[in-house]
Amino acid sequence: MNQRTLAIVTISLLLLGGCAGTDTAVTKQPPETTLKADNLGSSADRPDKPKNITNAIVAVVNDDIITLYNVNREAESALAEAEKKTVLTDTAKSRIRRMVLDHLVEKKLTDQKIKELNIKVSEEEIRQAIDDVRKQNKIPSQEALVAALAAQGLSFDQYRTQLREQIEKLKLVSMEVRAKVHVGEAEMRDYYTANLPKYTEEESFRARHIFFKTGEKATSEEILRAKVTATAVLADAKAGKDFAELAKKFSEDPAARKDGGNLGSFKKGDMQPDLEKAILSLKPGEISDLVSTPIGFHIIKLEARVPGATKPFESVKGDIEEIIYRKKSEERFSLWAKELRSKASVEIKELDGLL
Repeated sequence: MNQRTLAIVTISLLLLGGCAGTDTAVTKQPPETTLKADNLGSSADRPDKPKNITNAIVAVVNDDIITLYNVNREAESALAEAEKKTVLTDTAKSRIRRMVLDHLVEKKLTDQKIKELNIKVSEEEIRQAIDDVRKQNKIPSQEALVAALAAQGLSFDQYRTQLREQIEKLKLVSMEVRAKVHVGEAEMRDYYTANLPKYTEEESFRARHIFFKTGEKATSEEILRAKVTATAVLADAKAGKDFAELAKKFSEDPAARKDGGNLGSFKKGDMQPDLEKAILSLKPGEISDLVSTPIGFHIIKLEARVPGATKPFESVKGDIEEIIYRKKSEERFSLWAKELRSKASVEIKELDGLL
């Protein structure tokens, strides 16, 4: 498998991102040729269905069938997710099931094409893909991966099966679609220009502070005493006395005696909200008024604001190419899938009230 294909496998199957897509959802279902009613579960499990419904064939795709059971099982997660946001009407539920059925038809056609082209996946390819997934998700060992899968209700064998199916599909896409997709220099540069904020680092700041500790349990007298001291030091700082030396002498930050209250370099979101608000209001060289926080008082001096640098096009060119390549491949695959369906024998059964 080439490097680009493997990268897409990894993205498609990030373990910690879950298995939300119907391609990767694990369903413990019987073979599709099994049409026994008891495989459906009780009517209480499906309150939106007539109580006397048994399993039924809802679609025939060339020589393969899709059952009502298949649709209901695949639709479970989509319905549950939608119902978290709103109360679904019967019409809405039916629409979701129809979408799931269309997806299953597409998957069936894809599986048939994989079989027709005799696409195979080696054990080495699966091993490499699993290793890549572990690295992407910073999972230290095989045992940790198995535990993470178990937490999601998957066995390792089930995950391997999913992975094999995904790689088979990616090989099919590479054969039928990706080889026909090309990304030009001009469109990469257009994407870069249109998304410059994405490739520009945030503004950063350098500052110092002098800290006067009170603590959440400090008495009113202790707070007043700290504030009086802080106010006097603030006056000295604004009068032009060396800020670092004042920090070494008065700050109750243990590190201040060595670094003169140096806060280092940081970006928005790195600091406590109260301190950040004060810092953002300052110009380089300016000193804040007293900043009160639950743990004490702060005097802050902003030493520098460093504008965010934009990454050069050449350093992000590869990432941009992959983004555009993937998008165009997905669009091309959608067209290919429609063409594949138009040439296939697909019969959707009209089962009133079932979908």
